[in-house]
Amino acid sequence: MLMPKRVKRRKVFRGRMTGKATRGNTVAYGDYGLQAQEPCWITSNQIEAARIAMTRYIKRGGKVWIKVFPDKPVSQKPIGTRMGKGKGAPEYWVAVVKPGRVLFELAGVDEAKAKEALRLASHKLPCKVKFVKRETPVADATCDKEVQAVEINETESTQNVEQGGNE
Repeated sequence: MLMPKRVKRRKVFRGRMTGKATRGNTVAYGDYGLQAQEPCWITSNQIEAARIAMTRYIKRGGKVWIKVFPDKPVSQKPIGTRMGKGKGAPEYWVAVVKPGRVLFELAGVDEAKAKEALRLASHKLPCKVKFVKRETPVADATCDKEVQAVEINETESTQNVEQGGNE
């Protein structure tokens, strides 16, 4: 289970889940991702269950990124306890998720396999999610930069030859 090593405050307020995710809302590392469509709290157990479901389906073929971390403690009073006498003890940890947040990313597998793996993971989560793809593929972007660099170097070398010297 995921949880922080240490925290500044043992108990925190419940907070509000208004608005959309402004950070972590694009596929940054992998080729495919799972994006939240509604606000929710995702517990560390749910994150772990989704991770296991994905890795079992892809049979350790690709790479998985978990882009949310449960850093908020949720406290509960024991069952059968009367009201009052302070706040309960921290029971579990949650990650606060806003709509648009990418929860998991996958790379190294084909699209059909990634879609099925992320579908299995979505059944372990408490909120609606959708399958998203990276806008610009990583491999194509790096190849374009290399081609541009080669073209620039070729034009520089032809200019040097025309000027009659190496600088």
